[in-house]
Amino acid sequence: MHTTPREGTLLGLASKGFYRCRYYEWGDAANPEIVICVHGLTRNGRDFDDLARALAPRRRVLCIDMPGRGQSDWLADPLDYRAEIYLPLLTALIARSGAAAVDWVGTSMGAVLGMIMAAQPGTPLRRLVVNDAGPLLQKEALARIASYVGQDPKFADFPALERHIREVSAPFGALSDAQWHHLAATTARQLPDGRYALAYDPGIGEAFRAVTGQDIELWPLWDAIKVPTLLLRGADSDLLRHDTALAMTQRGPCARLLEFPAVGHAPMLLDPAQIDPVVEFLLHA
Repeated sequence: MHTTPREGTLLGLASKGFYRCRYYEWGDAANPEIVICVHGLTRNGRDFDDLARALAPRRRVLCIDMPGRGQSDWLADPLDYRAEIYLPLLTALIARSGAAAVDWVGTSMGAVLGMIMAAQPGTPLRRLVVNDAGPLLQKEALARIASYVGQDPKFADFPALERHIREVSAPFGALSDAQWHHLAATTARQLPDGRYALAYDPGIGEAFRAVTGQDIELWPLWDAIKVPTLLLRGADSDLLRHDTALAMTQRGPCARLLEFPAVGHAPMLLDPAQIDPVVEFLLHA
């Protein structure tokens, strides 16, 4: 039974020096069948614990804390929180795996990065799971996220932090108390004075706001993707509209679409209804 991951460190280079990123590895360390999981804007690699446990008997799963999140280093220049820094780091993670080809599960930001990787000539991506993102990202949703990303609230105790997570992450849907606790516990950092803060660099908000204010359109990337693709969408998502998701089933990789009722942005892959279709796709597509 795979209950906890092994941990590793990956070295990256940004504009003002090297940094180290934490990643979590599940499954047989000798298994050449690799799944890479990449989280959303302010989340971290522990979001994929339940999915990774489900895959671990058949796959080796690598879940990274992107720079500035979770247990990874914060970047010296907040404007380095961008794809041009992330993509070489993720290429290094694929190289670290030793695999010639990998499967990819990305949520929101991680999904967009997966789309960019999959669209490149000679891509090492074999299968792609796009979780609630796409080639047209709505400016209204980006503005909603920008309204709280980059704030650095402090909390007197852990329950107060968990209440905050439940409030700002309400679009995740009707999660159980245990699931909310897990999301809060893996997004908390305790300060020297005993208070709590969120485990991500507030500077991420600075880089994020630099690209908001208008819809983000990436259709040429989508049209270049050739690998089998599964598209997940929260039925109430404000980032990925239903009509955009339908268009994604008709062009580019012609993704298979699954929508989850009573969920917004983004499905968190914490229960069997969301996990099982991903496992089935990755094992049998």
